[in-house]
Amino acid sequence: MIAPGTQPGLWQTARALAVRDLRLLWRRRGDALQPLLFALLVVVLFALALGRDPPLMAKVAAAVLWLAVLLAGQLALDSLFRSDAEDGSLEQWLLAPVPLAWLVLVRVLVHWATTALPMIVVSPLLAEMLHLPHDQLPILLASLLLGTPLLSLIGGVVAGLTVSIRRSGILVALLALPLFVPVLVFGAGSVAAAARGQDPVGALLLLGAGLVVALVLAPLATAAAIRISLS
Repeated sequence: MIAPGTQPGLWQTARALAVRDLRLLWRRRGDALQPLLFALLVVVLFALALGRDPPLMAKVAAAVLWLAVLLAGQLALDSLFRSDAEDGSLEQWLLAPVPLAWLVLVRVLVHWATTALPMIVVSPLLAEMLHLPHDQLPILLASLLLGTPLLSLIGGVVAGLTVSIRRSGILVALLALPLFVPVLVFGAGSVAAAARGQDPVGALLLLGAGLVVALVLAPLATAAAIRISLS
């Protein structure tokens, strides 16, 4: 039982959870590189399949990069809460003196920072490989910075619903991919609009609005999904 006045605050809990997750990730850093390597492989395969046709590659570069990031994120989605459920940590989350939604938000943000953010960092290199015009690169980066956290938040809800199901990797993908379609459409569509000389701000604003809504509602929905799965 925690003595009065000694309960950890939200930021202390967030820092402790983030440090724990990063230490565990460092121990299995080989697995942590899998999404990045998968995204690189997808881009290379598309480049080889399209052959030496820079104009054609430039037209589909944004869509290919978005697909690569989206599909690579699926690799780590099933393990978002899996290890905590297996070692009993998730039950301790339910008993923690801080809201479960807060712990979920911290975990999802760490997941985004360790899976999607490295892919965003190397996306200029991948875009150069696909001959993406340089004036479209800022729009691509902006769409990825707004869209990938939204993908992680949506994926967290699906991962919470399936956390008690063994070998649910395919099920997670089947449930998450339809929910990812609007993000993919607006993310790749913003770059396509810029390529046509249209204003991409509308699509970026929709991504931003979706991200704000997801930051508020997705952790609550994920927390409810975890409680349902563990009950």
